[in-house]
Amino acid sequence: MEIKKLLFVTQFEELWFDSLNSLMDLRKTGFNHVVFIHVIERDKVALRRGKGYLKDEEVKLKEIANVRFIDWAETLYEQGIEVGAYMVVGDLVPKVVSAAKEEGVNLIVVGHHKRGKIEELYAGSKTLELLRRASTPVLIHKYILPSGKVNDKPFERPLFATDWSHPCEVAVEYLISLKEIIQKIEVIHVASEKSLKGSSAMEVQKIRKESRRRLDEVCEIFCAKGINAKPHLYVGDAAEQIIRATHEREASMVVAGTTGRGPWRERWLGSVPRKLVEQSEIPVLLIPAPIEQDDS
Repeated sequence: MEIKKLLFVTQFEELWFDSLNSLMDLRKTGFNHVVFIHVIERDKVALRRGKGYLKDEEVKLKEIANVRFIDWAETLYEQGIEVGAYMVVGDLVPKVVSAAKEEGVNLIVVGHHKRGKIEELYAGSKTLELLRRASTPVLIHKYILPSGKVNDKPFERPLFATDWSHPCEVAVEYLISLKEIIQKIEVIHVASEKSLKGSSAMEVQKIRKESRRRLDEVCEIFCAKGINAKPHLYVGDAAEQIIRATHEREASMVVAGTTGRGPWRERWLGSVPRKLVEQSEIPVLLIPAPIEQDDS
């Protein structure tokens, strides 16, 4: 499950070449191939007032993207990295999902930056749609920290949020493949207040001990592979507690599985992904369990 090939999604607004450079530590784990994709949405190449589709505009925008990609590719070739590129017109999510499947990538990298309220809702819905449809891990990459510094080693101190689901088991294997560039993993489980409501003090302690036991088991898996790992149990809103933990543990990235079963599934498919994507100041890596799905 090594990251050998990644799909780098850029609209030339959030992700530039320097953000790709911040992922170059992945070369120590076998990474050697980048596929760029720039999706020109149809409203960018359509004439206003019902005059139809503007083919010349499409050609121009594709050529502009191509010039940038050629410049980026030349630098990567010098480093021994293979490069491919897509410049396509259409809806962003289907084009990205299709390219990821066709290229057999191990990671999709997308950007995110603060927008106005209307743009934020649109961008958020696109991100959530991609998370629902992609069978490939997705990294929402925020390489500029609030301090203005570049997060040039995002995989160094990941905070791994687990709910014991199959996607989280997959995430464990994914992280193990990155052991050459990980210094320490902070492993966190967030118990909901609802699960503790009405419980006796003895029952609460029982839940705490069971959660801690399972956290210790996950940490032991990492430690057996030579990765330093430390367990943490939080209680409350999942996204809020995960974001709080990133500050308390000085994490460089948030990592989580996505389609967990039970109550966690509802939370993840509801507000949690959006909150993490919008509110986390560091990159967010979301890992689905491998499933067969129809992306048509």
